[in-house]
Amino acid sequence: MKFGHYTDKGLPESDIGYRCPSWDPMPDGKKNVVILGCSHTYGVGLEDNEHWTHFLSKHNTERLRYWNLGQPGASADKIVRILHGTEQLLYPEIVIVCWPLWNRRERLDRYPESLTSDNEFLKTETEHTDRHNFLKNVFLVEKFAEKNRCKVFHCFADETYQDHIKGLNVLEDYTLKNCWPYWDRFEQRQLHSRPSLAKDGEHYGIEHHERFAFLFLERFRLKLC
Repeated sequence: MKFGHYTDKGLPESDIGYRCPSWDPMPDGKKNVVILGCSHTYGVGLEDNEHWTHFLSKHNTERLRYWNLGQPGASADKIVRILHGTEQLLYPEIVIVCWPLWNRRERLDRYPESLTSDNEFLKTETEHTDRHNFLKNVFLVEKFAEKNRCKVFHCFADETYQDHIKGLNVLEDYTLKNCWPYWDRFEQRQLHSRPSLAKDGEHYGIEHHERFAFLFLERFRLKLC
């Protein structure tokens, strides 16, 4: 089925592609885990073995196969559009969403356009419209999962909106941004004094990603099966 820019069998075109194996042909066996998000999930500025989805994908590999569908600049709107494109393509049984900042939107013109906070098309948006657009997309993800009998897990890249989606499977308190540096008196003898950044000098570095995957698995390990 396809209407406009939406389809249930095919991912949106991407100039940089998707950071995952080819799905044509689709390998047999294992449950498919789709991981959705923005540049932080894609892993901009990081090698293939340095982003949080890589560290997460080491878990339960005998039963699970992971697909990193993060896209730089993605909004909650685009995340949902990508998810719908997986329905008859990857047949996901587990969906993990690392939500970006909620002031982003996707403008569906002749070509889809990802709008970030400084775009003039967003000048009439408010904190209330941001919140409700985010909640709309959470609802659509949860309904997709209900229809397709998927498990869903939510986490956040920069800012946490956990208070707005209580009762769901949410990684609380920690985001990719705030999970590092941390202090553990049993593991560390000195405080971290330098930021951890990716090669582009803007995105979070490997320490953030490795720690974030650890925290995610600490919270949901028993449910990822």
